[in-house]
Amino acid sequence: MLKLGYKLMSEEHGPTDLVRNAQRAEQAGFDFAAISDHFFPWLEEQGHAPLAWSVLGALAHATRRIGLMTAVTCPTMRYHPAIIAQGAATLSLLSNNRFTLGLGAGERLNEHVIGAGWPGRGERHQRLLEAVEIIQGLLAGTLTNYRGHHLQLDHARLFDRPDRKPAVAIAAGGIEAARLAGRKGDALIVTEPRPELIEAYAGAGGSGPRYAEVALCYAEREDDARKTAHHYFRWSVAGWPVMAELPDTEGFAAASKHVSPEAVGQSVSCGPSPEHHLKAINRSAPGTTTSSWSRSDRNKMSSSSSTSATWRQLCTIERPLSGESLWLPQRARPHQRRSFARDVPVAF
Repeated sequence: MLKLGYKLMSEEHGPTDLVRNAQRAEQAGFDFAAISDHFFPWLEEQGHAPLAWSVLGALAHATRRIGLMTAVTCPTMRYHPAIIAQGAATLSLLSNNRFTLGLGAGERLNEHVIGAGWPGRGERHQRLLEAVEIIQGLLAGTLTNYRGHHLQLDHARLFDRPDRKPAVAIAAGGIEAARLAGRKGDALIVTEPRPELIEAYAGAGGSGPRYAEVALCYAEREDDARKTAHHYFRWSVAGWPVMAELPDTEGFAAASKHVSPEAVGQSVSCGPSPEHHLKAINRSAPGTTTSSWSRSDRNKMSSSSSTSATWRQLCTIERPLSGESLWLPQRARPHQRRSFARDVPVAF
């Protein structure tokens, strides 16, 4: 069964627009909306970074059917995992069990703000493991105290906890993180179509949904789409090993200074053809598809989706100028195919 999601890019929209975009995604027939959780945008051009959790609370009230998700939150530095567990439980209650908690090891860009430094990769993964154990235990009501090497919990309890524990999806850029998702999580999130990550997840016992991210950019001309993708999305070309370490928007601007629109076009599906974008999605999740949408300014959009094969994919797409037509999934009605809103997440 195919599920389609919408990516709410909090780096590219203010809180009011994010709520409006999620409502439009629900009206268009998307199954879920995932929001990024940033303190900074990647680039100054993006221009936004509202608190994702406040927006999610508004979304729980402003929508009725569409699933809600973080993609993703780091529960190890800027937030303590007990606070994330409390937030996830509260959102599940407010949304009538529509919330999925997406977690990751984080980026220096967002986590350095508390002044505690930025640990190496090994410590970050250890922190994530401890955080996941704390969160899962609190959400299940089976844990009150915890003494890890990095994180502690002292006589904690969630008084407002949903009857059904929200799913915890874990982002993985490498084999060990994928195994962690299989052992400790309820779902997997990846940003690259690497079969070894899926194998590691399944080999560690993972059997839940799998989310994958795909970047797409729509415009009437392929060249215009590449230019728009380059303007807002060139930061992504460096890859996660670099992206996790850069401290600020100036660093991302410098790292992407010599990235050309053509280079961005190699990793972002660009142009007016729905078939071209569908091929990009299918390459990322063989045998499954998911899609969602999000916007940066007049031209930017992003997309996401998921399938019965337990795949969910996150896609980023540029949107056409106001008044131009834009392809939407077949379930979208004709009157909804015009100038569709900004942000949509695709299942990872």
